[in-house]
Amino acid sequence: MSSPTGPSNGLPVRMPRPRQPGRHRRPEPVVAPEGAPSFVLAVPGTPSAATRSLAEEVVSIARSELPGLDGRIGYLDGDDAEFPTLQTVLAQTAQERTARWELARAAGSEDPAPDGPVAVVVPLLAGPDGALLRRIRQAVNDSRTAAELTEVLGPHPLLAEALHVRLSEAGLARADRARLFTVATAADGIILASVGGEDAAQAAGITGMLLAARLAVPVMAAALDQEGSIAATAEQLRSSGSAQLALAPYLIGPEIDESLLTSAATEAGCGTAEPLGAYPAIGKLALQKYATALGITPQQPTGAPSH
Repeated sequence: MSSPTGPSNGLPVRMPRPRQPGRHRRPEPVVAPEGAPSFVLAVPGTPSAATRSLAEEVVSIARSELPGLDGRIGYLDGDDAEFPTLQTVLAQTAQERTARWELARAAGSEDPAPDGPVAVVVPLLAGPDGALLRRIRQAVNDSRTAAELTEVLGPHPLLAEALHVRLSEAGLARADRARLFTVATAADGIILASVGGEDAAQAAGITGMLLAARLAVPVMAAALDQEGSIAATAEQLRSSGSAQLALAPYLIGPEIDESLLTSAATEAGCGTAEPLGAYPAIGKLALQKYATALGITPQQPTGAPSH
């Protein structure tokens, strides 16, 4: 059974907005091409109900941006029961495509056997984590399917926007620095916490510069999984004049143990925002990676202007 926005596979579906009348109506959204590869979100970390809810929301956002998208979820550490592994999801996707072609042939279709990628795999990662990306790539290879693996979601202005929102939600930054009010707990220095070692921290620094421009405070990236990195960065910020620090996780959430953030905030002696989670930009950026891989152009996500 299928829905107006894609096949029914247990995931929530966002209905496309009705077309606006008049000559100033918005352009019709691009629809996923018939027979397009599946969009497979590769979810790292230990699976849980919260992780599944987050991943489903990301896929739902992507579907709302590209009606007809066949969105699926594969867990890097799944159990193939409640949480299907990425390898299993890719193999099933390939089997289903072959079965559809065989049924069409039996019904008289003369279409050639399908070729090209059966799926585009998008890692649910804000920044590059070499160890996790190697495991995702290995799962794709082990599935023995023609699947394409995209880059991670960042850096991107939308991620700086998401970080700003999470900080403001935690009372660690003003939502709009142009307004004439202050937040007593607003930080004057931000530690941008990433995972994936020094290389990932350097990559996070690009988004950090965008966040610094939004907040007009210094932002420095540090690796959660590199011993002493958070404390050293906190000391560097304080020595340069920042008195009240905040930790901004440059993370979606499932890729780390939540206790790491708590211990890092304690180590730095500061408050912490929530991970990015299912902020709408995450779904839009995941779809952008998929669309770029296929050469289709749904509405491109852009960062909201800094106030």
